[in-house]
Amino acid sequence: MPKSLVYTDLRAGFFVSLIALPLCLGIAMASGFPPMSGLITAIIGGLLVSRLSGTQLTINGPAAGLIVVVLDSVLTLGAGNTATGVAYTLAAIVISGLIQIALGALRAGKLSAFFPSSVVHGMLAAIGIIILVKQSYVLLGVPADSGSILQQAMAIPKAITHLNVPIAMIGLTGLAVMIIWPRLPARFSRMLPAPLWVLCSGLLLTNHFDLNQVQHYHFAATQFLTQREFLIGPEFLLNLPSNPMDALYFPDFALIGTAKFWFCVFNITLIGSLETLLSAAAVDKLDPKHRCSDLNRDLMAIGMGNTLCGLVGGLPMIAEIVRSSSNISYGAQSSWSNFYHSVFLLLFISLGSDLIQQIPLASLAALLVYTGFRLASPMEFAKTLSIGFGHFLVFIVTLISILLTDLLLGVLIGIVCELALHGFRGLKLAQIFQAAYRIEEQEPGIFHVLVHGAAVFSNFIALKSMTSTLPKGRQVIFDLSETDLIDSTVLEFIYHFRAEYRRSGGTCEIVGLNQHQAAAKHPLSVRRTLRV
Repeated sequence: MPKSLVYTDLRAGFFVSLIALPLCLGIAMASGFPPMSGLITAIIGGLLVSRLSGTQLTINGPAAGLIVVVLDSVLTLGAGNTATGVAYTLAAIVISGLIQIALGALRAGKLSAFFPSSVVHGMLAAIGIIILVKQSYVLLGVPADSGSILQQAMAIPKAITHLNVPIAMIGLTGLAVMIIWPRLPARFSRMLPAPLWVLCSGLLLTNHFDLNQVQHYHFAATQFLTQREFLIGPEFLLNLPSNPMDALYFPDFALIGTAKFWFCVFNITLIGSLETLLSAAAVDKLDPKHRCSDLNRDLMAIGMGNTLCGLVGGLPMIAEIVRSSSNISYGAQSSWSNFYHSVFLLLFISLGSDLIQQIPLASLAALLVYTGFRLASPMEFAKTLSIGFGHFLVFIVTLISILLTDLLLGVLIGIVCELALHGFRGLKLAQIFQAAYRIEEQEPGIFHVLVHGAAVFSNFIALKSMTSTLPKGRQVIFDLSETDLIDSTVLEFIYHFRAEYRRSGGTCEIVGLNQHQAAAKHPLSVRRTLRV
């Protein structure tokens, strides 16, 4: 490898490690796991998975999107005992990893296309809301109310009236840094990543308030109370073992014969695999060299990493989009940046464990509250609505269903809702899983992709497989003139295929769209035929 590439990957790996350190710690704590579990996952993701993966620029590690399923597994399997729940969840992660290896070997990476984009966005928004609500209590320094996520959300105003002022000041300062720092001129904001400044501000404020005794200004609805007490004590700070070997936890397979165990396995596998495949595809779009990932190989590598993580006490991992996009922005050229980022994390743990233990939990909560808000920001709602009311309806139904039930059931309800809407648009039962796709080379080097009937998320895997066999550098024409219904998921794929095919030196065009009526002005809105 040329020295210039080694330098750029080292530099990118270093900056990504500064982002990963607080996020891994925060995600682990929010998932009900020991904080070191997140770092174990990131280290395995870099040292092992980066050498096996089919991607170039993705960063593997724990992700906020898996907090909900992992925490639910800990609470469900542990029945109130967190330590037991972690051991049982580690066993579920091991089994999930083995399933992912099998899925990759069976070339199941393309199955991610089965999930409509409206459902995926609704799922991510629901996860964002859950993270935002739960971490708000940590940021404010007050215990969370028991009850459902909606009950906890409604109790936040009450928590604000009883906030722990010094802890809240630390958390809100960190949140302000996350909001303001990216908006500063690039020459300042790119010097050091915002999460590192959040940790610095938290450490400085913790030192300011004194670890032993502080004046506690407790805000209540009717009065201010001043009292002397041990405030920013161990319960508000990270707790890392002095011996790194003590951070290793081992799985317990005692519940492998129970339905609730396999339900947790299915949840971790489904959400983790789906996020991995979607993130890897998204990173490909950001890659300056426009390289395409081998999603099946990536799924197998992630499965191997998850199997090892479950055996030694780590969280499940995915190809993480936020750290991956930062990796690209810092100039990464290959998968070695992923490897180097884990090496730097190992150095941080070895040399700075005493300092890491002074990090206040409120600072980590600020990072997660910001992440949750980005997943469920008003802009996401507006963007979804711009694609069409039907798209927005499925998004909202999925989001609310997840908040009222759970992730798996909510996603299934969203898929049923999408199919029901397509039924009103003319989708026939026989077309749900089958569509008429064929490729004809009508002239030498000119391939016509002919689509008949309804092209929707549930039946277009065949189209995706067929187009992957088209030779590069030729002419491809998507003929949609005989298509009765085209949904957003299929349109997004066709537009992306056209862009990538043109970039690789071929020509690609779409004909027949003018014979359809769009549900909205957005290019991805559902289209129905105008034929009578």
